[in-house]
Amino acid sequence: MDGPDPFRLDADTPFLADHAAQSLMAALEDAGHQALFVGGCVRNAVMGLPASDVDISTNAVPQAVMDIADTAGWKAIPTGIEHGTVTVVVDDTPFEVTTFRRDVATDGRRAVVAFSSDIAEDAARRDFTMNALYADRFGTVHDPLDGLPDALARRVRFIQDPHQRIREDYLRILRFFRFSAFYATEDAGWNADTLDAIAAHLDRLETLSPERIGAEMLKLLAAPNPVGAVTIMDQIGVLQRVLPGASITLIGPFVYLEQCVGLAPDPICRLAALGGVDVQDRLRLSRKEQRKLADVQEHGMTQFGPKAMGHLLGATAGMGSVLLRAAIENKPLTAQVRQQVEAGAGAVFPISARDLPEMSGPALGQRLKALKQDWLASDLTKSKHDLLST
Repeated sequence: MDGPDPFRLDADTPFLADHAAQSLMAALEDAGHQALFVGGCVRNAVMGLPASDVDISTNAVPQAVMDIADTAGWKAIPTGIEHGTVTVVVDDTPFEVTTFRRDVATDGRRAVVAFSSDIAEDAARRDFTMNALYADRFGTVHDPLDGLPDALARRVRFIQDPHQRIREDYLRILRFFRFSAFYATEDAGWNADTLDAIAAHLDRLETLSPERIGAEMLKLLAAPNPVGAVTIMDQIGVLQRVLPGASITLIGPFVYLEQCVGLAPDPICRLAALGGVDVQDRLRLSRKEQRKLADVQEHGMTQFGPKAMGHLLGATAGMGSVLLRAAIENKPLTAQVRQQVEAGAGAVFPISARDLPEMSGPALGQRLKALKQDWLASDLTKSKHDLLST
């Protein structure tokens, strides 16, 4: 009896129509190896979403991949050769080509792997079923772990035993919520067994580095609407483990206001709405991110108007402060607020030292500072004449 027809991606899928990708896949196959697109690019294509990075999985060992690239005249870079990854540059396009692998040992942060010739073994070491999808160069999807139904239903599910998957890498707890925020349908609900498995390993989040936690949290907060995921994180204790002192009170109103004014997600501004203790250290924020977070939180507590916010902080952080204050005060925003913030970001203080020739030294500095405060308090509406007349 014939089996079900295989699932095939549209031939116009960008990575299937890409000459460089097809050339690399054909070269691997012509050398007698299996070559498959894998992971995010296949997942997104199945879901009808834009492709992420195009990665290739193969049963060829790294040295064989490098030899094939060399024969074809392509550059091959051993970017992670101990883990089986070679970056092959074809027509100026880099592709990560990774040998099928299986886990030999894991400690919750990193894995010792061995090469494999079995696609099922390679799939089994991944995190979620929707990430264990492969496609050949003709677009036929290979689904060794039954992840295709999950991807089509937008259901984020751990591969096999969630406890085991989490123990292999505790960052998968945060990845679960990030993937849920990006890919799960809002009415899909939350699987109780999965949440129980996460709750059972909360203590192990402390073994993760701040850099890894911070990177994952900022990716989560960049989702179109992370509110549902962050709320569940709070309810089962994840949020307080990674960000003590954080509160979900403002994140919902903040995201709603973003959507009302048509603003793209900004993870640092959203982080300002979450708050927390020692955020910069716990998430290992860069200096630029620290300054932006502090500016948004500090000015979100002031009464400066939107133009003044834009002038003080720039368009992005200025808008974040306006949104934060509106969320705190539970007030709507006008449709023009973005244009006001952007206008303020480009505005120039109309007074200079030349306008105060009778003054010098500290007195001049104090006078300029006072005039600028007056200008800011007016939301940049006062002219030079108005300011000098006071």
